[in-house]
Amino acid sequence: MQRPRIYMQWIFLFFLVSGFCSILYELVWLRLAMAQFGVTTALVSIVLSSFMAGLGLGSWASGALAQNYAESLPIPALRIYAATELLIGISALLVPLELHWGRILLEHLSISSSFSYYLASGTCIALAITPWCACMGATIPFAMLAIKRTRAEDAPRSFSFLYLANVLGAVAGALLPLLLIEIYGLRGTLTFGAACNLFLAVFAFSLSFTRFAKEKASLSQPATPAPFRVYAQNRKPLIVLFLSGLTSMGMEVVWIRLYTPYCGTYVYAFAAILATYLVATFLGSRLYRQWSVHNKAVPIVVWTLLGLSSLLPLFTAYYAIPLFASLRVWFGIVPFSSILGFVTPMLVDHWSAGDPDRAGRGYAVNVAGCILGPLLAGFLLLPFISERWSLLILSTPWFLLSLAPQWLLKPEADPHQFRTQRTYAVSALVLGLLIVTVSRNYGDKFANHITLRDSTATVIATGEGMHRQLLVNGVGITVMTPISKMMAHMPLAYLGHRPRNVLVICFGMGTTFRSVLSWGIPTTVVELVPSVPRLFGFFHPDGPALLNSPLAHVVIDDGRRYLERTSQQYDVITLDPPPPLETASSSLLYSTEFYDTVKLHLRPGGILQTWVPGGDAAARAAIAKSLQRSFPYVRAYGSLEHWGEHFLASEQPIPDLTPQQLVAHMPPLPSRT
Repeated sequence: MQRPRIYMQWIFLFFLVSGFCSILYELVWLRLAMAQFGVTTALVSIVLSSFMAGLGLGSWASGALAQNYAESLPIPALRIYAATELLIGISALLVPLELHWGRILLEHLSISSSFSYYLASGTCIALAITPWCACMGATIPFAMLAIKRTRAEDAPRSFSFLYLANVLGAVAGALLPLLLIEIYGLRGTLTFGAACNLFLAVFAFSLSFTRFAKEKASLSQPATPAPFRVYAQNRKPLIVLFLSGLTSMGMEVVWIRLYTPYCGTYVYAFAAILATYLVATFLGSRLYRQWSVHNKAVPIVVWTLLGLSSLLPLFTAYYAIPLFASLRVWFGIVPFSSILGFVTPMLVDHWSAGDPDRAGRGYAVNVAGCILGPLLAGFLLLPFISERWSLLILSTPWFLLSLAPQWLLKPEADPHQFRTQRTYAVSALVLGLLIVTVSRNYGDKFANHITLRDSTATVIATGEGMHRQLLVNGVGITVMTPISKMMAHMPLAYLGHRPRNVLVICFGMGTTFRSVLSWGIPTTVVELVPSVPRLFGFFHPDGPALLNSPLAHVVIDDGRRYLERTSQQYDVITLDPPPPLETASSSLLYSTEFYDTVKLHLRPGGILQTWVPGGDAAARAAIAKSLQRSFPYVRAYGSLEHWGEHFLASEQPIPDLTPQQLVAHMPPLPSRT
């Protein structure tokens, strides 16, 4: 028995490393796509959907191939698996090039509308990512085929075995790449991933030549135990697998909104939630593997536990509950994620009974739900209802299944068992509704506030007088300060002539935009979050009137992408990226590549104004160096209130003006804001 055990241990190691590489590629490719095509919610959805679509297509297609050609396959299935890992490693080197080529193609198409741009960029991203992700999705059915042809007794539970290893690798993939990126950069991290895939390909290929990996010529095997054939003529488990993907990924979008006020920015909340979700999924899958050794029937109580645990985040994210951020996330999502980690491999094992084709279809259906879940939550639920009601809607399928478990499976049990289960289900539903009723939205902690929601973020405007504040997903973005006025008046005064137009990137409270309009010149402002400009009137009473001015033009878009798409030139471009500097939407606005784009849209003698809101000395020095590499003339000024620095940059000399001369260039005092 020693040799078969070693064989399965090698397979486990392969999928552990493969899961690590998959998450590594997902994180790095997402960053590369944002760098090439812009930082918007729609684009992030396109990248993640392309990734998941590839996994689903690969799983379905490889399962079908394994079913149709398994008997006539001339080579061991393990060697086919090795070939897929080799192709995945090649993708690490080719995808960055493909994304770059797509960016070059879009630059020559002169696309003006947002819809056309998303259609074109989405096509480029899908063509670059989806085929390689299909190779990732193909690994499980091919490995299941290898196990079926070598270890038939392990085949009925082979999916959960591979799933467990994959999830454990994904846990490491959610954490280690952040360190690797800091040390080696994005390209170096991809090279590391490619080396890991090459290791898998070489060792899997070598393992296929060993005696204990010898495959049987025929796939005939003893009939699998009855409990693993209960779904042979029943497609209802596919519906449940679809719902598990739909609800879990939809809830993940809601979780990010719930926990961002405590974890920091979107990036940090996403990383914390992803890591916790994967750890919990691993624990649940591990529990299922141990449980399924001696238990074959489906425990119907899991549906009740899923329904109740799906509402726990509302309790742990309630601002009145005194918990550390990490404990809020842990106690909020671990119960649901671990139970789902138990349920998903259980359903696929029972549905497939070790058949790679059925496992491939089941996994593909689950992935389809994973694709639609974020779209449902991000574009249909959160823009119109609160996080509380969104979670309640997403939990509904599990409460319904807990009330009628016999719909999915009719185990041989007396009616008393179903009556007991319904009692548990009703009790859980009452408790869940109590959680929804008692909990409150994060904005309710502020006495005077307005909360708006859209597909990008939940935006809160709060406070009175000079103590007003703007929060995006619970994170403070800006406060009432004269610094924002200086971002407009300083570059315009230094310009020395009446500007024809100005571009403001990042709306915030609208103070910079308002100050530019006081000069009586056409002003375009670009903002990423649609709800932010709608709160202009909360911070400035004349805001709605200014938005209706013929001089004002508001664009909802990523600032860098807008500049790359437009042919317009400006006399002044002013930037006010929200803190912290390391967020994707802000860091790209401080890069040399972005400054090179800005230069193309500044008229001769035009001035770029950018404000750096603090940050460590190394980050500020890096920004200053990027400006100096891009512009021959750069000036820096300490900001008012001793908070951050203003940088002015131009390709022409910036005049050395006294404060009196600067004031003389400004509009008359009554019109100045």
